[in-house]
Amino acid sequence: MNGIRIRAAGDDEYAAIGALTHAAYTHDYDDLPANYREELKHPEALTGEFEFFVAEDTATGELIGTVALLRPGFDMHGDIAPDELYFRLLATSPTARGRGVGIALTEFAVEQAQARGARAVVLNSGPDMLGAHALYRKLGFSRRGERERVIELPDGRRLELLTFVLDLAA
Repeated sequence: MNGIRIRAAGDDEYAAIGALTHAAYTHDYDDLPANYREELKHPEALTGEFEFFVAEDTATGELIGTVALLRPGFDMHGDIAPDELYFRLLATSPTARGRGVGIALTEFAVEQAQARGARAVVLNSGPDMLGAHALYRKLGFSRRGERERVIELPDGRRLELLTFVLDLAA
């Protein structure tokens, strides 16, 4: 993408990544559980299992997006096969919407999957994240109901986690 560079996150950038992710998710979704809103601010808590990448504006160096890829060898408690790449926490700064940041980060995840020899890219999404669902479908992902599940949130609500998969072997 023109004007966007994607690179590995630096150790000193997790506070900025957390602020960006929190701003993106709370901008779009007003019913996020309080504990999840707080977790969004602390991506450093996930660095054992996930590698974080950032999109930056090449003109200004500003962080405008982020995504977390599950590290090889981790399987999300058996939900991800060894030949699949799982990503989460895709976020675009509200001030950078419409520039193709989400597309660039998703395509980056697909490229990483191909480089790792993965047969598929997998992600979960909440039922209200309709804009994200449209993006994933546009890029060739399809919903896989057989992989979806319902989780109970700390506040007692139940949330259906939708699963989207892009098969790379086809």
